[in-house]
Amino acid sequence: MTMTAAQPVGDLLREWRQRRRLSQLDLAGEADISTKHLSFLESGRSRPSRDMVMRLAERLEVPLRERNVLLVAAGFAPQFQERKLSDPALGAQRAAVELVLKGHEPYPALAIDRHWNMVSANAAAARLMGNADASLLTPPVNVLRLSLHPDGLAPRIINLAEWRDHLLERLRRQVDVSADAVLGRLLSELRALPAPRGAPPARAKGHAVGSVVVPLQLAIPSGVLSFFSTTTVFGTPIDITLSELAVEAFYPADEATAETLRSLART
Repeated sequence: MTMTAAQPVGDLLREWRQRRRLSQLDLAGEADISTKHLSFLESGRSRPSRDMVMRLAERLEVPLRERNVLLVAAGFAPQFQERKLSDPALGAQRAAVELVLKGHEPYPALAIDRHWNMVSANAAAARLMGNADASLLTPPVNVLRLSLHPDGLAPRIINLAEWRDHLLERLRRQVDVSADAVLGRLLSELRALPAPRGAPPARAKGHAVGSVVVPLQLAIPSGVLSFFSTTTVFGTPIDITLSELAVEAFYPADEATAETLRSLART
């Protein structure tokens, strides 16, 4: 479902409330307004003030991009700017991202935008992606497509079934939260990708970190690398680009992986 400013603001508010699986009573209580007033706002019988739009959007955890849509639908100017990451105004933030990526070496890390397109990557990540088909490495590089495509990393992922399920579920939740049509199409595309022929089956549970997080087990010529990952985002951003930027950092799940990565960095 694509939400646009062409829809009445009441319809948009109702769709976001339903997407969050909240009743009118639940949302009214969280926003400290009456259920009757919320009902009037959703039905179009009352017009929300700018402050009310922002209050409800905050309670509904509406992404900044979509908060602008709500404001425009209610007859107000957008509040949040969107700049390219190359904009001089975001120079300090871009430098911080590059510092995080560089500081994470010899372990892989990359920065991604809201559609999982790679914004930047450190040398360790670039080494692990290098054997993928050139078509998948042509910008914009979508890291989910790169991971699950038969011409990408998928044939080298030992626990492909487990990792694939993890990524698809994560993307599905993101689609639910964001109402992003592009992510919805990406999810359909990735679900349709076949598993590579001859791919090893997913390992049984009991891996060193498998009971806590889903590991990524990646085959390289010298053996198998095992990782767990973390996601870092900017705190309290007021720029749309920054609010949608994330750093995916991969950590060795065992000492053998750590030593292999240190050795690769020295070559």
